[in-house]
Amino acid sequence: MNYSNLNGTPIHSRHRTPIIWLGVCALLLAACESAPVARHPAAGEEFNYGVMVMAHGGSEEWNAHLAEAVEPLQDNYPVETALGMADAGSIEEAVRRLESRGVNHVGVVRIFVSGESWYDRTLQILGVQNGAPPRPDQTSIEEAKARMRMPMGFWKVDTDLAFHVSVDGLADATEIDDVMTSRIRGLSSDPANEVAVVIAHGPGADDENRRWLEKITRRTRNAGEQLGLREIRIFTLREDWPEKRREAEQEIRAYVEQANSRGLAPIVVPFRLQGFGPYERVLDELDYRADGLGLLPHSNVALWVSRQADQLRNEALGAFATGIRENENSLSPRPRPVD
Repeated sequence: MNYSNLNGTPIHSRHRTPIIWLGVCALLLAACESAPVARHPAAGEEFNYGVMVMAHGGSEEWNAHLAEAVEPLQDNYPVETALGMADAGSIEEAVRRLESRGVNHVGVVRIFVSGESWYDRTLQILGVQNGAPPRPDQTSIEEAKARMRMPMGFWKVDTDLAFHVSVDGLADATEIDDVMTSRIRGLSSDPANEVAVVIAHGPGADDENRRWLEKITRRTRNAGEQLGLREIRIFTLREDWPEKRREAEQEIRAYVEQANSRGLAPIVVPFRLQGFGPYERVLDELDYRADGLGLLPHSNVALWVSRQADQLRNEALGAFATGIRENENSLSPRPRPVD
């Protein structure tokens, strides 16, 4: 292959190698800075896989529906749950319970609408990615918890466990297509004169919000094709960002009011893990139909959770086998040089 610099002058082979190696070294250095060195199995170590389920958590009903979705995993793996918005305290407690059960590889199944939610934060807390500080003293942790409505501790958990973290969220899951179709069908009686209004929590960043809308739209295509509604419209409330929330509330209310004025019946379906969230307040005094059901309870959520856990197990087993081979190679006697 011929190489040339920016003005088209050929670069001869004696100059090419240093340039290529500089690039390779830079890439290796960047990789070392973004992730720790892989953990190698100890001699004689067995593969013991467990699952950590991460979810927001909420009321007793919220948590009970989550427990039902996770229950099938218990037949196959040790399972522990860490509730919260990637709270280091909750995650650390789940890690200690998994350690006590003899686990050495952990599949972290994150049950959030968006796979982007707290992803980097989770990697840092687990030590898969650099960035989390050391654990503070217990007094500081308790003082910080007292100031927060919901604990959001942030520190690196000290552990020898190897973690394999899920990337996708429920908005990426084709299993959810049937959930959305089921929810809309259950409220529909005259599809030609109905519109479905699907509302999700939503993020603060505009680019990320567009990705939420695009993915949730894909999750409702089957419903649109099968049920024959006049329209299915997706909104995010952007609940934790006051100015953006006000704009979103106005847009949602205007759409429902316009549907009413056109003689169409709005069906409101939440794209959230459990419950109706704050949408009753948002839609106060408007005419619509809803049953208050989120994605749970539904067997397809449990199916997605199980598939995520199995996929992460395969990834963990591959990493374990690779570590064993590398250990064996490092212990193999090297050929003696010929005199």
